[in-house]
Amino acid sequence: MRYNPINNSLYKENRKNLEKLLKSKAVCIFNSNDIMPTNADGTMPFKQNANLFYLTGIDQEETILLLAPDFPDPKFREVLFLKETNEEIAIWEGHKYTKEEAEIASGIKHVKWLTEFEQTLSIVLAESESIYLDVNEHIRNASQVETRNDRFFKWCKEHYPLYEYERVFPLLCQLRTVKSDLEIEALQEACNITEKGFRRILDKLKPGIWEYELEAEYLHEFVRRRSSGFAYTPIIASGASACVLHYIDNNKECKDGDLLLMDVGAEYGNYNGDMTRVIPVNGKFTERQKSIYNAVLRVKNEATKILRPGTSVFEYHKEVGQIMQSELLGLGLIDQTDIKNENKDWPAYKKYFMHGTSHHIGLDVHDIGSFYDKVKAGNVFTVEPGIYIREEGIGIRLEDDIVIQENGQKNLMKNIPIEIEEIESLMNS
Repeated sequence: MRYNPINNSLYKENRKNLEKLLKSKAVCIFNSNDIMPTNADGTMPFKQNANLFYLTGIDQEETILLLAPDFPDPKFREVLFLKETNEEIAIWEGHKYTKEEAEIASGIKHVKWLTEFEQTLSIVLAESESIYLDVNEHIRNASQVETRNDRFFKWCKEHYPLYEYERVFPLLCQLRTVKSDLEIEALQEACNITEKGFRRILDKLKPGIWEYELEAEYLHEFVRRRSSGFAYTPIIASGASACVLHYIDNNKECKDGDLLLMDVGAEYGNYNGDMTRVIPVNGKFTERQKSIYNAVLRVKNEATKILRPGTSVFEYHKEVGQIMQSELLGLGLIDQTDIKNENKDWPAYKKYFMHGTSHHIGLDVHDIGSFYDKVKAGNVFTVEPGIYIREEGIGIRLEDDIVIQENGQKNLMKNIPIEIEEIESLMNS
């Protein structure tokens, strides 16, 4: 790993908080993600299972965490299992955690090799009544790939069919949405690195440069600052491509007079930044571009103000919709007749602002969390309204990452330029 490890007090506290929510005499088991294949003998870069990382800080494949907080023998209450390394693995893949290193990283005193897992599980289950398993229940999950947790779920039910099985996802959903100070520090570092990348682009952008060249500039800046790279596939969209919400081709030339929309974030220590900024390719906004840009900025600023503890996320999105409706009326993009004749399930403003305003962010870019819950202090949300005018080839979205506090909010991206005057000044200095 490139990043500086987070203090293991974070993972100790996370485990303690989860254990309080488990039923008595329960066992809870988490598996790492797989290293995913490409073709032939190729593999994708490893990305750790977010729940396992949240509870251990271990960033390595073939890892299992077993929690049994009520087990009579303390040696079996928290056990971490690792793949035992050898000389051949060291030659081909490099260093893997030793037991001592894993204990330091996780704060778990009892570390065993994976070969001891089945025997240990058998011992623990003899004194247990229920088994909590980790399955990806994220509302947006549509993957058809069977994960290591999925395979373990099948194996466990086959070998231990008489136990009561429980879902751990709702418990972690409750815990992970409220970030600790250490987590917010990691998120802030991801946003700081994102800022460095954005400022690099302000210096590089000019008519004739290609979108993929700018993508490369971001990657260079991110990696040199100990990031593993992009938190998600970046959107570098010039001109009309900015009206495609998930444009990731990044293969067009940036032309004089166009705007450039960049939805980009750095990852740091498995925590993610998520920024969107729009800048003029030639360093100067037109009056029309300014009017639309400032409308989006006003919506973002107002949306941020109303995202506070106790807010219903559904009601928040409706309120932001009314703010956007007012701005679109001011721009002449919709009129009162459009509003009068609108479908209430798809209001008139949705023609130009068709996505939601906010989502949770953390270990996952679209972090786990229920939109049916009230907003709490410690939640971290994006705020990202946009206006997309396909007939004019203009797409503008502005996005910051916001920590909800008891009184107000903390903008993790407050140092990333967003006002028109500052952007133009920096681009033309």
